[in-house]
Amino acid sequence: MAFIPPYPKPHKNKSSLILRFIRGWHSWLHVLFEKSYSMKMGHVRQRGTDVYIVNEPSLVKRILVTEAPQYPKQGLMHRLLEPLLGSSIFTTNGPVWARQRRLVDQALTNGRLETVFPKMLQSVDAMIARLDSQGDARSIEIDAEMTFVTADVMFRTILSQPLEHADAHAIYDAFLDFQNYAQRAAILMMYRLPAFFQHRSCRKAAARIRSILAKIVQARFDLAKTGAPMPKDILSGLMEAEDPVAQDRFNYLEVVDQVCMLFLAGHETSASALGWSLYLISRSPEIQQRMVDEIQREVGDRAFQYGETRRLKLVWNVFREALRLYPPVGFIAREAAQTHEMRDKQVKAGCPVTISPWLLHRHREHWSQPDEFNPDRFETEEGKESARCSYIPFSSGPRVCPGAAFATQESVLVLASIVRRFEVLPDLSHEPKPVGRLTVRSANGVRIRLQSRQYAPCAAPQTTPPPPSAAEARCPFGSN
Repeated sequence: MAFIPPYPKPHKNKSSLILRFIRGWHSWLHVLFEKSYSMKMGHVRQRGTDVYIVNEPSLVKRILVTEAPQYPKQGLMHRLLEPLLGSSIFTTNGPVWARQRRLVDQALTNGRLETVFPKMLQSVDAMIARLDSQGDARSIEIDAEMTFVTADVMFRTILSQPLEHADAHAIYDAFLDFQNYAQRAAILMMYRLPAFFQHRSCRKAAARIRSILAKIVQARFDLAKTGAPMPKDILSGLMEAEDPVAQDRFNYLEVVDQVCMLFLAGHETSASALGWSLYLISRSPEIQQRMVDEIQREVGDRAFQYGETRRLKLVWNVFREALRLYPPVGFIAREAAQTHEMRDKQVKAGCPVTISPWLLHRHREHWSQPDEFNPDRFETEEGKESARCSYIPFSSGPRVCPGAAFATQESVLVLASIVRRFEVLPDLSHEPKPVGRLTVRSANGVRIRLQSRQYAPCAAPQTTPPPPSAAEARCPFGSN
């Protein structure tokens, strides 16, 4: 029987202005109505502005790819995220973004997939040890554990040090607070209402995270002044990169901003997708058994080697399907640089133009059984065509997520390691409640149970993993 995982059931009709405010206070997903999942372009009138939601693939491509400079990042999102991410490549536009992108691209050469794979493996091994220590078949909050392991991966690859437990909990709690207050601030700002208290709470939560990362960056700058050898990691790359156009480098504050962006965007999105992936397979034992069979066939019980994650097609498709059903970034906010026509609507300069991967991935016209968990859809011709035109979990165009290849390698490694070591079982007393804030998470967490499998000691590798692709050899973060 097909498994349809939970999502907020859409309302019959579009909500009134007041109902949109009430329903969107905690989650933008709860504002959606039935036509949202089939429309090509929506129009929502807010106080003092019009908001356009674009679901048609050709228009999505126009906004993100072919005419991307005409649709810069929305100013509201910059104001929301600036306390946390500063003026980083996630929030800036135009020449400022272009300079930052050139410098960040240089820095990321220190983070090639093959180079960082051993550090990823260290984080995954530590995760397995933590899960082992919790005992068999106990209900666990897997969202928190996935946040820990992905944050640990980013600490090791960006900063060359493991994440301490105290810092992990501080970051997790602070980001939950930031998401809650940022959602409320966004609603107030959209309605042209004062959001002073929400902004203040956002700044406080952001400061808790930034202080942890800023101390590490400051220590590295102090080390550089002594002339001592620098670790070869992404942080050193950010400090040493020189812009060929402006012939300058990032200063201390700019490095802190970029580190915060890479760390938070890099671990939060992967953690969200991994938590949902494990929930989905806990309710799909047949698919989970096929994953185990694939892992045993391709790798066996020995340690994973670099490149082997690309052989695990089903594991990868499970992750892709989780990204489809629960895209971590559920909406992409842009604004029109100039007044223009789009379909039959006059889009005025400055108006928000929003693309929602959540809606695009569940669009009734573009996907067969869109609400059903079915990782095999990516192997059918129909599914491949849907993915080509209506699947953007990492966005698209010049500002495509720079961590796509990194996140895929990391996530397949985490999933394969957990499934090989444990049987992932459901917690039948718990059902997650998806909410849409900065990322798509569960309001009440994601709980599963883990039962140990028969596990043989690791043996030496018996096969040679496939060579990296040309893109992976250059840089794991793509061409954003």
